[in-house]
Amino acid sequence: MNGAPLKLRRADEATLSYVETKLEANGLPSQDVRSKPDCFYIGYDGDERIGAAGIEIYDTDGLLRSVVVEEAVRGQGYGTALCAVAETEAQSADVDTLYLLTTNASGFFTELGYVEIDRSTVPRAIQQTTAFDDLCPSTATCMKKTL
Repeated sequence: MNGAPLKLRRADEATLSYVETKLEANGLPSQDVRSKPDCFYIGYDGDERIGAAGIEIYDTDGLLRSVVVEEAVRGQGYGTALCAVAETEAQSADVDTLYLLTTNASGFFTELGYVEIDRSTVPRAIQQTTAFDDLCPSTATCMKKTL
């Protein structure tokens, strides 16, 4: 990281293809990106795109989804920074608790303060999301973090 704070910008019609491409390249669900454009953000270090994340908000609960970092900058703290700014964005929308599903990054999210929980304990609004109900496998690890 270059030392400047990471910035999140909401994806728009011109940048949604970047989000889709990054998700697909990393084996993450991208089928509903175009139907939920307001949920996706791109992380920037200066003018350089370093990754993307999605945040779906349901009252005081949120679903953190599709966090991905450019391969060329992995291992440099961008994933942690991207999650931190996504969490700040969620807090500014009055989200108290973030939930997520992951098939291969539970260790990473544990380091960020997320704890594994049973899927059945997740609020109904989150359980009924496309990502939760349809796109992510039932074997995915479910996690939450109180903000």
